[in-house]
Amino acid sequence: MKRVVALFVLLLVGQGLSADEMVKKADLAGSWYPADKKELTDLLEGFMSQSLAAKPEGRILGIISPHAGYNFSARAAGAAFNAVKGGGYRTVVIIGFSHRKPFSGISIYDRGVFETPLGEIAVDTEFAAQLKAASGSITFYPDLFTDENSVEMIIPFTQIALKGAKIVPIAFGGQDYGSCEVLAGALSGAIKEREDVLVIASTDMSHYHPYEEAVRIDTLTINKISGLDPAALYDQIRLGRLELCGAAPVTTLMLTMKSLGAGGLKVLKYENSGDVTGDKDGVVGYLSAVFYRAKSEIQDSKTKEGENSMLNEKQRKRLLEIARLTVEEYVKKGKAPVFTETDPELVKEKGAFVTLHYKGELRGCIGNIIGRGPLYQTVRDMAVESSSNDPRFPPVSAGELKDIKVEISVLSEPQRVRDINGVIMGTHGVIVRRGARSGVFLPQVATETGWSREEFLSNLCAHKAGLPSDAWKDPQTELYSFTADVFGEE
Repeated sequence: MKRVVALFVLLLVGQGLSADEMVKKADLAGSWYPADKKELTDLLEGFMSQSLAAKPEGRILGIISPHAGYNFSARAAGAAFNAVKGGGYRTVVIIGFSHRKPFSGISIYDRGVFETPLGEIAVDTEFAAQLKAASGSITFYPDLFTDENSVEMIIPFTQIALKGAKIVPIAFGGQDYGSCEVLAGALSGAIKEREDVLVIASTDMSHYHPYEEAVRIDTLTINKISGLDPAALYDQIRLGRLELCGAAPVTTLMLTMKSLGAGGLKVLKYENSGDVTGDKDGVVGYLSAVFYRAKSEIQDSKTKEGENSMLNEKQRKRLLEIARLTVEEYVKKGKAPVFTETDPELVKEKGAFVTLHYKGELRGCIGNIIGRGPLYQTVRDMAVESSSNDPRFPPVSAGELKDIKVEISVLSEPQRVRDINGVIMGTHGVIVRRGARSGVFLPQVATETGWSREEFLSNLCAHKAGLPSDAWKDPQTELYSFTADVFGEE
């Protein structure tokens, strides 16, 4: 036993940790930023106070912040941290990546404290444990945090702006899209409806281009981020058309914010090192931006535990009314009623399913994965199809109407699955395609059946797409995941 303990102590020492206190010492103090507490405090508070950017009207859930030496990037970073200063956040997730050490997967620092010249800040071990439990590809590999500026440069700002918060430091090894989906799914599940968690993506922008070229590339990148399409952003970076050294942190942040309903983005400050130093021959870009949930939507977006909200309660109620009126009129009169809607969310093109239950048993379920018209019209049309044209059941009769309950699933845009570990049971629905064959399971199928991820995919292939049960393992098989806002009549 003594030999085991001694070996553990040696391992900790080899990783730069104190065996007694589990303290991760700062590596960059005195080089990338001041080692003196007062000097560092004055520097960061000064940069935060210089920010003239107006805060968005809503709750900020995520920020993008740069991670270069403070002499270069702190003015931009200060704008984001000024926006969240004193915001009551209890947990701050810092997503960085490894500049210098090769690693496959995601490393989360799940224990102890980090120490900077400003003092110690504790790791939120409970939150970190939740993330690790979500996927086997999220592990503790502390070497990724040694001499790693993408994480360490965010910590002193956190200590100044968000006093009392705990941190969850995370570093990507390889920056692949599948890992982004894995981490975003884990974060969304752990955060759910918590309003006291802030997620930070650490990144700089283009590197070492002449000033005008850097501004052109960075402007295109900012515009793509503003489009709130993480897959499109990632693909453009992968093709070399856009540049973010922290492509995975930003992509993960965008996926997480989309899942949590923080659809607002405000760019607070952009500049590059040429604006700071005057040397414009080869510059590095810095962006400060925040993702937020608009104030008017905060109350209406509250949903039941575990649900993925896209609509507020008023919008949900209206869609249920449309589905109910459509089923009743079509069953009784053979025609669907005409509706007119002006709500911006209800006229968006979104996919949706309408599910009917009769005395607790499935009575019909048909939908469109991809929106082919306004959402309210899709709900009306799918209500007709589910009540009259589901090939598994006879049409609903007038005598059944009083015992029919309506459920609606509004779908997010499907995203290509590059790693099945990114498919979170109960959160993601999945589409499978190979050749002319395809099939789909809604997220609630996993909840209703209790299937594992492998069972879910195998049954999807075999029973919905008519493929071999292990077809999901074949690289020629395409998998797409989506989330659903599921709600129904009581």
